[in-house]
Amino acid sequence: MAAAAAPTAAVPAAAPAPAAASRRAAPARPAAAARRGRPAVKKVSAAPAVSDWEAAAAARFPGGPLAVVDAAPDGKTLTAYLADGRPAPTAPGTRTVVGVVEWALGAGLGSARLHRFGKDGDPLVVLTDAALAAIGLPPMSNEERHEKTHYVPRTGALHPSHRAVKALGKAGWELTKRGFGPWARIFRRPEDGSRECVQLCIPAWRALSSDGWSLPADLSAPQLAALLGTYASRVITPRGTTSVSGLELVTALRPPTRAQRTEAGYVSGPVEGSRPAKGFDPAPPEVPDMHPLAQGRQAGEELVTEAWNWHRPLTPGEEQMPFAVGLDVNTAFLAAAARLNLPLCGPVLEERPAFDRRIPGSWYADVSGLQLDPLLPNPFTQDGSAPQGPAWYSTAKLAYAVELGADIRPERAWLRTESGPYLDPWHKRLRQAYLDTMADLGVSGDLAETDPVAFLDAMAGLKQGDEALLALLGAIKQTAKGTVGKFREKARGVGYRPGERWPALERGTWDPLIRVLVVDTATVNLHRKLRRLQAELGTAPIAVLSDCAVFPATGPTALDVLTRPDGALTTALRLGVSPGHVKFEGATPMSQVQQWLADGANPASLIKAADRDREE
Repeated sequence: MAAAAAPTAAVPAAAPAPAAASRRAAPARPAAAARRGRPAVKKVSAAPAVSDWEAAAAARFPGGPLAVVDAAPDGKTLTAYLADGRPAPTAPGTRTVVGVVEWALGAGLGSARLHRFGKDGDPLVVLTDAALAAIGLPPMSNEERHEKTHYVPRTGALHPSHRAVKALGKAGWELTKRGFGPWARIFRRPEDGSRECVQLCIPAWRALSSDGWSLPADLSAPQLAALLGTYASRVITPRGTTSVSGLELVTALRPPTRAQRTEAGYVSGPVEGSRPAKGFDPAPPEVPDMHPLAQGRQAGEELVTEAWNWHRPLTPGEEQMPFAVGLDVNTAFLAAAARLNLPLCGPVLEERPAFDRRIPGSWYADVSGLQLDPLLPNPFTQDGSAPQGPAWYSTAKLAYAVELGADIRPERAWLRTESGPYLDPWHKRLRQAYLDTMADLGVSGDLAETDPVAFLDAMAGLKQGDEALLALLGAIKQTAKGTVGKFREKARGVGYRPGERWPALERGTWDPLIRVLVVDTATVNLHRKLRRLQAELGTAPIAVLSDCAVFPATGPTALDVLTRPDGALTTALRLGVSPGHVKFEGATPMSQVQQWLADGANPASLIKAADRDREE
């Protein structure tokens, strides 16, 4: 990340010490047993707001969550910029890694906990390219012969023999097992048993240009500090990739443990509404093929859940329509997580259970008898075709089958006896971050309702919007999407053999059923809206890819799909900026769609690029 001046970024400056306002975890509320013989299902509801601990926590960090360290104009010293873009009152006293780390702790950097039983966030220090060179850290190289002298992406960290790593060790500092990489965590254990930790972010090693981050390369140090500071205040202090940051946000809002007083003193106890800190194995149908529980699994015994990839032939009437218009659901997975009932414990196998939509789990059942409209994608398979027999389905899918009229009689099921809206605080915080950033870009939450044409114009103009704000928006969206994927994180690295356990499995947040329920709920939500749209306007999609649907239309705009005969907009697919609402994705002549279909391609995957090419 260059330290040179750049055009002024319009990212709102974050407060130096943002309070953790209004995000709450929810306590569990026991519910009656679903039926005789089954353990009670614990549900979770919202708790009243408290604020005393928030103010005290925020006051501990007058420097704010982070700083961007740059080389001073004199070339001899370092300077730092805080999360609001202003210069820090002090700067690192020495041009060394050790000096920067110790300065960060003394400057009052850090972030207040987001839950009263959570932990405060460690300081983040971002090193510009100039600061990197000034403190003796090397550039990045793709040459293996530079492995001991440069940062080589393949290894993921500086070689342990590098002088910067050795200097940290001599000063009493330690590195995590991941070593000194683009997101290095440096810590020490003082004599009182506490833990001091500082995280470094190194853009020159692609920390902010990959893995969900795509920040402009020409931001000045104050602009970069303001951008990351806004992300920190609206989401969380960056902890690594956007996916990692999103998962950290989940546990920051739902900490697994709390100090609990007993006769023998304080011990670690659970936090109601959260998942345990230590992971537990999910059900065999839910795990990926490489998981130990999947070894020897028979065909048809896997719970298959992926977003739609579907298209169909055109009807004679659709062939005569002049245009095809694509509509995209805003942050569909984020919207699906709202109030979603999710597992808080491990699974229990039941034979021939009665279906209960209140219990998250995996059910082996047959929904192939449902007769659904062939003009719509079938919600029970990834390719939108009709299922051919019994299969594993999540609670979200079977509850929808019941809604559609199916008589569900599961043969067996892996069920969770404790559940609650685990991701609801995460959803609320990211939703507000997304809406606030869209408002900064000139698209308010109610614009589509008050002036649909102005909304479409504003959305079309986003591509010419402030580059830094667009990067912030992209990071927030990638945080939402990446978090969902982390619940089913697969093994990585050279030398892994299928059937071996990998580190992610030990996390309390590793549970592929959570991902399944979020993805399935997004699919169900979209199918329900497509049914309503067809019933109201007689319009059916001709293709769907994940959260983008393509429709035949009389004109090349979203209004040509969503306008009712009386001139009002349909609410089946609601136009707007909020998560779960839709926006214009692109348009193309129907003749182009016919060509794509003839080639076997999904128009929903191509319409955005085709619309861009048509405009150019």
